[in-house]
Amino acid sequence: MGLNIGWLFVLLVVASPGNLRAQPAAKKVRLGIQSSNIGFLPFHLAYHKGFFREQGIDLETIFMSTQAVNAAFLRGDIDYSAAINGVIQGVLRGNPAKILACAVDRPLISLIARKDIRAPQDLRGKKIGGSTPGGTASLMADTALKHLGFQAGRDVTIVPLRDNRLAALETGAVDAALLGVPENIFAVDRGYNEILFVGDIVNFPQNAIGASAKKIQDSPDEVYGMVRAALRALYFALEPRNRDEVIAIIVKQWKLTDRRIATEMLRQFNRGMARDLMAKPEGMQLMIDLVREDSKVSQPFTIAQVVDYSFLEKARRDLGASR
Repeated sequence: MGLNIGWLFVLLVVASPGNLRAQPAAKKVRLGIQSSNIGFLPFHLAYHKGFFREQGIDLETIFMSTQAVNAAFLRGDIDYSAAINGVIQGVLRGNPAKILACAVDRPLISLIARKDIRAPQDLRGKKIGGSTPGGTASLMADTALKHLGFQAGRDVTIVPLRDNRLAALETGAVDAALLGVPENIFAVDRGYNEILFVGDIVNFPQNAIGASAKKIQDSPDEVYGMVRAALRALYFALEPRNRDEVIAIIVKQWKLTDRRIATEMLRQFNRGMARDLMAKPEGMQLMIDLVREDSKVSQPFTIAQVVDYSFLEKARRDLGASR
């Protein structure tokens, strides 16, 4: 009888309301992501390492086209948007929001061409696959062509694509395409030619955490948790002793069978990652201006109207980081 009473006491202690309150249920939070680009690595790392859950966040990443992410974000169907251009578009159109963090400040995008196109001059008169209008790949296609001395629409045609741009290149629907990481790696492995790595010619932030002004006002602790988890993941990725684990998570997240591809993806991420998840001011202003021009908005907008790094600054202090 004494033994039974003892076990009952243990069960009551374990299941007591005080203990249950010590581990509150994580809140379901939705993040819209528009591609499989390696630039989203900090978000995926934070998920696999449990950093979001430690902040009380049960994160669901929803993969959609850029336009779908933008529309869902404006409707409030998702809590956060990773589509930095869409967040800026919303601000330009009178929908208050802020970019809270940027994983990369150089575009992890390559201009990849057919096997018989080996030099920039061979692109004249050809078709290049971009993203949907206003998408990052389309904006970068125009930037890349200007760098190469071409004018989009006159010398080269940019074809807006909703579907896989690598598939469009392989079927011959386009002569070249703007491909992110890892698609650019797959393409080069298959014999296609990298004409230009866009990150070498321009600072251009991508892969963001964007939140509406209402979300920031109503749920500041949740917003901080999102930013802190992502920043912690970035620091984790930068630690040399974690390299093998990071590569293993890349293999898992991207469902790879070749560890060599994962290693190259990590190398390319390091080429463009934003220190402390803060994009360089000149790149952010360029992004704002390009989106503004594409949206036919004449009124100038400043970085302060679009960006809020206060949560990142607090996370840096709390994590003991220094710039």
